[in-house]
Amino acid sequence: MPRKKINVGVIFGGRSGEHEVSIVSAQAVMKAFDKSKYNVIPVGITKQGVWLSGAEAVKFLKKGIKKIVTKTVLAPDATERGLMKVSRNKVSFNQKLDVVFPVLHGTYGEDGTVQGLFELANIPYVGAGVLGSAVGMDKVIQKEIFKQNNLPIVKYVWFLKSDWQKGRANILRLIEKKLKYPVFVKPVNLGSSVGISKARNRAELVPAVKLAAKFDRKIIVEKSAGNIREIEVAVLGNDHPESTVPGEIIPSNEFYDYNAKYIDGKSQAIIPARLPRSVIKKVRETAVAAYRCLDLSGMSRVDFFVLKGSNKLILNEVNTIPGFTSISMYPKLWQATGLSYKKLLDKLINFAIIRHKEKNKLKTSFDSGSDWYK
Repeated sequence: MPRKKINVGVIFGGRSGEHEVSIVSAQAVMKAFDKSKYNVIPVGITKQGVWLSGAEAVKFLKKGIKKIVTKTVLAPDATERGLMKVSRNKVSFNQKLDVVFPVLHGTYGEDGTVQGLFELANIPYVGAGVLGSAVGMDKVIQKEIFKQNNLPIVKYVWFLKSDWQKGRANILRLIEKKLKYPVFVKPVNLGSSVGISKARNRAELVPAVKLAAKFDRKIIVEKSAGNIREIEVAVLGNDHPESTVPGEIIPSNEFYDYNAKYIDGKSQAIIPARLPRSVIKKVRETAVAAYRCLDLSGMSRVDFFVLKGSNKLILNEVNTIPGFTSISMYPKLWQATGLSYKKLLDKLINFAIIRHKEKNKLKTSFDSGSDWYK
C-alpha cells in the first residue's frame, strides 16, 4: 500500500517586523518539500493577526489584504489537532495537521507564544519548545544564561523603554561608564537586524535607542567586538544535536544590517569559513553548548564573532527559527556539511514527531488514591 502523506502546516507572516522575511522563507520551504511524502498546507498570518490558509495565503499576505471573509483558526482543543474555517459566524472543520512547521521570525512566532498554542493543540511542531523559544528570542536572558555557562560574550547594558523615558541621562552615563564607543543598539526581542544601529558617540546613541524602542520595550546596548569576522554555525537535533561546518558572512555594509542581509544582494557567504582547524572545532563545540544550555531542539543558527589576528571567539546570539530563503545560511551550511535542503526538511519533521511522541509518553495526571477534590 502507498505510504500515507504527512500533512504539514507551514505557518508564516505574523505580527512582527520580520513579516516579509518570513513570507520569503516560507515560500522556499514549501517549494522544497518532497510532495510525494508531504501534503503542504500554507497558513498565513497577516500583520493584523488574521489567520488564513490555502493556496492563496502567500498572495494575500504579499498584497497586504486586510479584509478577509473566511478566516482560519488553529483550535487549542487537543482532541481536534487541526485547522478550522470561520466565516460569518459559521465554524467548519477544515484540515487535520500531522505536524506544524512555523516559519515565523520574530515576535509572536519565535518567542514561545505560538509554540504554546501548538502545545495546547497537541500537534508536533518543528523547532524549539516554549522555554527554548522564549529565552532564545530574548537577547538579554540568553546572554545571562551564556554567562552562567562560561560561554564567551561581549559586555552589554540593557534597560527598559520606560526607564529611558524617565531617566535618559542616567542611562547614558551608565552606558558610557561600562562600555566604550562604538556600541551596537538593538531591540531585545527581534531578529533580522531590524531596529539595529551602530553608535560611535552620544549624538548617534540617542537616535539609535529611539529606533530600537519603536520595536521593543527592552533595549540592549553591546560593546563593539572590534575588528571581527562574522561566523555562523547551524545546529540540528533534539537531545543530541549536531553542528555544521562554520560559514563566514562578509557584509556589504559596515555591519550585517537588514539591507545587507536581504535587499542589496551584495553580501558574500564563504562556506566553509577559512579558519584554523582548532578554531573550527571550538566554534562547532560552542554552538552545541549554547544550543543545549538554552534547552533548544529541532534547529538553530548560532552566530559568532571571531577577532581578526587573535582568532578569539565571541558568542553573539542564537536564532531558533533561522532564515530559510534561497540565500539563507542555515540550509546552505547543512548543504555544505552533506545534507540537502530536502533531507534537512525530512530530519526537522522527524525530530518534531519524535519529541512529540516522547512528551506524550509522560504522565500528565497523578492518582492520589483519593477523590478529595470532588
